[in-house]
Amino acid sequence: METDETPRVLPFQLQFDKPVASQIKIAEWNPEKDLLAMVTEDSKILLHRFNWQRLWTISPGRCITSLCWRPDGKAIAVGLEDGTISLHDVENGKLLRSLKSHTVAVVSLNWEEDGQVIRDDSVNNSKYEDRTSCFFPPAPRVPRMPGLVPGDTGFMDDSEDSFQELSNSSYQRFNILCSGDKDGSICFSIFGIFPIGKINIHKLSIPTPFANEQATYRLLNASISKVALSKDLCHLIVMCSGELNQDEVELQEGQLGVDGMHGLHCLLLDTSIFWKRKNELHQVAQQASNIEDLIEVIRTSLSVMWLDSSPQEEFLSLLGGARTSPPVHQFLVNSLGELGVKRVSKVVCGAGKELQHVVLDHLQPAAEIIGFRMGELRGLSRWRTRFQGIGLDETLINNATEKSGILLVQVERFMRVLSSVVQQFSNFFNWLLKCIKLLMQEPSDQLLPYNSELVVIFLKFLYDQDPVRPFLELSEVVIETDMETLQRVRELVHFGGFSDCEYLRRTLSEEFQQMESSFKEAFLMPFTTISQKILCKDVLPLFALPSSPASMSVTVPMSVTYYKDASTAMSSYQTHEHGFIDYISFQIPGDSSLDIANCIGISKGFMHSLSNITEDPASLEAVLLSVPDGYHCVDLSLYKEGQIVLLLNETTAASESSGESCMMIVQANDLPFVSISRSSCINHWNLSQLKDSVMYLHLENEKVRLIPHSVVAPLAVSASRGVACVFAARKRALVYILDEDEDDISDTE
Repeated sequence: METDETPRVLPFQLQFDKPVASQIKIAEWNPEKDLLAMVTEDSKILLHRFNWQRLWTISPGRCITSLCWRPDGKAIAVGLEDGTISLHDVENGKLLRSLKSHTVAVVSLNWEEDGQVIRDDSVNNSKYEDRTSCFFPPAPRVPRMPGLVPGDTGFMDDSEDSFQELSNSSYQRFNILCSGDKDGSICFSIFGIFPIGKINIHKLSIPTPFANEQATYRLLNASISKVALSKDLCHLIVMCSGELNQDEVELQEGQLGVDGMHGLHCLLLDTSIFWKRKNELHQVAQQASNIEDLIEVIRTSLSVMWLDSSPQEEFLSLLGGARTSPPVHQFLVNSLGELGVKRVSKVVCGAGKELQHVVLDHLQPAAEIIGFRMGELRGLSRWRTRFQGIGLDETLINNATEKSGILLVQVERFMRVLSSVVQQFSNFFNWLLKCIKLLMQEPSDQLLPYNSELVVIFLKFLYDQDPVRPFLELSEVVIETDMETLQRVRELVHFGGFSDCEYLRRTLSEEFQQMESSFKEAFLMPFTTISQKILCKDVLPLFALPSSPASMSVTVPMSVTYYKDASTAMSSYQTHEHGFIDYISFQIPGDSSLDIANCIGISKGFMHSLSNITEDPASLEAVLLSVPDGYHCVDLSLYKEGQIVLLLNETTAASESSGESCMMIVQANDLPFVSISRSSCINHWNLSQLKDSVMYLHLENEKVRLIPHSVVAPLAVSASRGVACVFAARKRALVYILDEDEDDISDTE
């Protein structure tokens, strides 16, 4: 901490100045704790306390392109270059879940929870309670593969409950993880684990909100820069670059077209389905996400029980789980005797009992809970007035419920066969041991030499006739079933039995695959239904960009934040959309054609300008801030209510790492916002109306802290703690306290 300067002289107090091993490219403060997550240039994630104590470091092994925190701060979402989104535990950085929602790099993540407290009254039964724990013990864990140490499978240890807490969303507020990739796709996941929708901005039909223009537009070659879901989950603001053109269909019909507008655009998407149906979506996501966890338990259990080996290599795999090494194999072939038989008996019977434990402790409990949860979903699907609107199809759910019941019957059937086989082998080895003892008591010259190969041949025969292995076959194998049993199964259909009468001919693995396929089909319907209800409501063209490929890779500092609108009280259900106001800030690059280079644009009210166009055509307000001479904007962030933090670098520096910089806070409430008219045609850049009303910033008139280093993005600002972390070009991290009236922040973790 500095000692030669006092906080009274300087606006911001320097708390720390620490070196970093590698340059930081992404940084985000935890919304609930004094924790800072940082991503280095070599794609490592570092988690530090406010006092700069490092808690953990992880490396996903792939390039990290985005990062955000869960609203409660207990998990962190990481977007990767290959389109994967991984969720990590804040306590130790362990992988909790991995979703392959995209096919290209995830460039923006935003995790938002419902800002309204869930009510619990007789009129609106919005609080959902998961009843599974009332009837079942805790859900089974994924079994470990034999021979692996804890952690090798990528799953959590039995003593850790982080993964279970992630899946148990009953006690969470309803929240949505929104992700956007560089090809224009946006995915939505409830609680970050259950995919519920996907759109592509290239395919969106963008209407014009003006009565005198009925044309629709589309964005071509669009690339997403930022996505931001509103606090009430009703709107999504998308910052993207691309070419805005009139719909080709309308042009073919002879309508007058306009030239393409290539630049930075702001889209407003209607996501009110999340708010209107949050209670129904909460219940479906709760059941479906837990079912997916249990499916993974069953898949791994079947994998543990299966061995893809030949009789010559491992004849003990007749039970599907006995594992032998080459030395043991030689021992069994060449050295069988009384002691050898006992050891073989122990291995074989132990393998059978191990299979029974896998079924009883993992596979069967998972199948039972899946059946219960599908029953819950089946009941919900029959409530058509509430759940048909989100795509919960009764027919598909009924089919998936039947498949889960059939799997449970197959598990019971497998257990009976397995128990019978284990008992038969136990009897066989008891008989063999008694025979050896009797033979060994006779004089050796009266008996033929003991030949252990005869025992191996006998076991080989049993292997060829193995009744257990067919149930675990991955390929299509028909289980032989007598005609009388099949006829009885067909007769049970009339009394409410399974409509699929051929399940007795299928293996356990094939039955699991059919059940998993039916679940995917059933849960795809809500995904498709919600995706179709997310529509584009408005577009705000901001400024032009060159159409060259080089301009597409330019990173424009921008920030989108929603604040409570003090002028509007949220008093009822109907007024929920007006409880927040959006602030959008962005830097206008020097190659913009609007002749307003080196300026920062700030708009507010875009989210509500559409609903007010007929009443107040000038409801959208914006302002242009001219950066002080000799500086350019490196990054910016909206901070608390109506404050903007700017990070500025000197433009006269000889190199990127030399020179000075400054951090500035501007009060948005004091800015001369100008109303922008939205009553004209869409094909113009809205910021051009502000060229004559630019506000010039001066260092001596604003709240500024000079920094004796050249700085680089990102600027990490914590609104809850009033601190900002700035990264110098020479691999240093500087933490400042932004609020003068706050005491020194101490580590409270």
